[in-house]
Amino acid sequence: MYFFTPLSDISFASRSGSVDIALADEYMLRTRVTHLRNNMCAAPGSKTAQLIEMLHADMNVPFPEGFVIANDIDNKRCYLLVHQAKRLNSPCIMVVNHDASSIPTLQIDNSGRKEVLFYDRILCDVPCSGDGTMRKNIDVWKKWTTQNSLQLHGLQLRIATRGVEQLAEGGRMVYSTCSLNPVENEAVIASLLEKSEGALELADVSSELPGLKWMPGITQWKVMLKDGQWFEAWKDVPSNRQTQIRPTMFPIKDEEKQKAMNLERCIRILPHHQNTGGFFVAVLIKKSPMPWNKRQSKLSQRTADISVSAAAAEDGAVEIVEEPPAAEDEETKESQHLLTVESEQSKKDGVCGPPPSKKMKLFGFKEDPFVFLSEDDPLFPPIQKFYALDPSFPKMNLLTRTQEGKKRQLYMVSKELRNVLLNNSERMKVINTGIKVWSRNSDGEQFGCAFRLAQEGIYTLYPFINARIINVCIEDVKVLLTQENPFLSKFSSETHKWVKDLAMGSIVLKYEPDPSKPDTLQCPVVLCGWHGKTSLRAFVPKNERLHYLRMMGVEVFKAKRKEEDFESKTEEGDQDNTKHMEEEMDMEHNELATKMEAEVDEEPIHELMESSVIEPENKMENVQPSSENAENRDIADLSSVKA
Repeated sequence: MYFFTPLSDISFASRSGSVDIALADEYMLRTRVTHLRNNMCAAPGSKTAQLIEMLHADMNVPFPEGFVIANDIDNKRCYLLVHQAKRLNSPCIMVVNHDASSIPTLQIDNSGRKEVLFYDRILCDVPCSGDGTMRKNIDVWKKWTTQNSLQLHGLQLRIATRGVEQLAEGGRMVYSTCSLNPVENEAVIASLLEKSEGALELADVSSELPGLKWMPGITQWKVMLKDGQWFEAWKDVPSNRQTQIRPTMFPIKDEEKQKAMNLERCIRILPHHQNTGGFFVAVLIKKSPMPWNKRQSKLSQRTADISVSAAAAEDGAVEIVEEPPAAEDEETKESQHLLTVESEQSKKDGVCGPPPSKKMKLFGFKEDPFVFLSEDDPLFPPIQKFYALDPSFPKMNLLTRTQEGKKRQLYMVSKELRNVLLNNSERMKVINTGIKVWSRNSDGEQFGCAFRLAQEGIYTLYPFINARIINVCIEDVKVLLTQENPFLSKFSSETHKWVKDLAMGSIVLKYEPDPSKPDTLQCPVVLCGWHGKTSLRAFVPKNERLHYLRMMGVEVFKAKRKEEDFESKTEEGDQDNTKHMEEEMDMEHNELATKMEAEVDEEPIHELMESSVIEPENKMENVQPSSENAENRDIADLSSVKA
């Protein structure tokens, strides 16, 4: 299963070894089991998150046979995408930074042979004017003009074209916008179908979502300029307007061609039908290679044959004979051969760095390289022994982000992503990939392993861990998630038995639901923790703690409000004390000034006044430590309340 997500949103999905692609300038996802999907315009990441969830539909499979590649043209939005994708803790996600309309063609290694990566499914949710979002987006009312659609049409068509180029035969591409303007919707689809020369067709998906209210695509529309001029056909556009309006924006005039396109199969979702936003969706099926790809393949073959003949002529041949085009399989072999020219040394070292600046214009920060652990890396044996990792653990999929110095974090990717990284490091700029599975802990070395488990990758690692696992009950989980470093005496007797003979260090805390108690949490929970000399704690991020507590019915927000109210009252008390102190000092200052005016002349008064102004500051300095002590006591009291 493969998933791909680039800068303009394109999605694809397929079954039984096919590929799903979502073309969006932010994401790229590839999975090889039953779906290959690609999202080309992925940020901020909601659609990408759904693709990842589909990839991990079976939670018992730690490494699905596929991955998601999310792409965005905006470097900053790529990091937003990383933030959203990290919440799902998947080893099958890669975020790259490219223009979706020219997203590079990727290669993979298949038994020593280089193959071009195609996708069974592509999601192409392209940048649009957004007029379908006017119910929630007030800015649309202020900024929308017909010029927006005219300016975006060309980009949308280029992104969609690039999407179908990377689509596998038999695969599907979903083109979508949150606009209802036909220039951004049916015009793009019609132009794409026309130049595909039968390689693409619109799929009838009317029965895919029963109950959904929608309107069919339209076949006739006009194009309007910003000043209100309407045009029904390209021939009506004056020459001075032909840079703003292009022929592909108009409907097809040939009735037979238009009927064969089946534009009514497009789906228009109107806001008032289901209390939603406006949306447009079209599903394209690729029946054969795109015609321009066929021509390029033949041209490259003819060029290669001419070069061979010219070389023979230089060696003494009498005439140059131009060979006819080879068979289809020969064209494929030749194209594969041309794709094999790249640097091999970095792959031998397991290092995947950012692409060279001479070959590709980069934006944003320079990313650290991705360095895979070698077979004989001395870092891994202590980890394997400490956690009793299963022999099937894919240690070759471990990587770091540094080539020199101590490795502080270890990350894990799927074998498919490893293949893509090693074979395309010079073609794409990778922002982030993989999940963190181990973090270096200086205290852990004395217990036999310098790396502790990371919660981010615990569900991926757990199936391979055979040691240091403690089964806990639901009450123990509540203690672990609500207290920072609870003593062992606060846990159940069963947990005491598990911990009794266990050496200190990083551990796995596993909760298994009890079917006989339906009122308790009925899904398994795996936490990473630390076993100390007299305590047991969980290393779980705050948001994840709150999520688990809510699942168990604990009123986390009520407790949080109590803490906030207590803190606010403490702050108000400190402010009142400070205000009262300032008022007392002002009164003292006024009394002192009045007394001095009665006793001395005017000139000395100014000197004494200057000295008297300093006194309250000195008093404030004397008072400040006491207020700090009060704050420290308040913090200590608050800590005891939390405990």
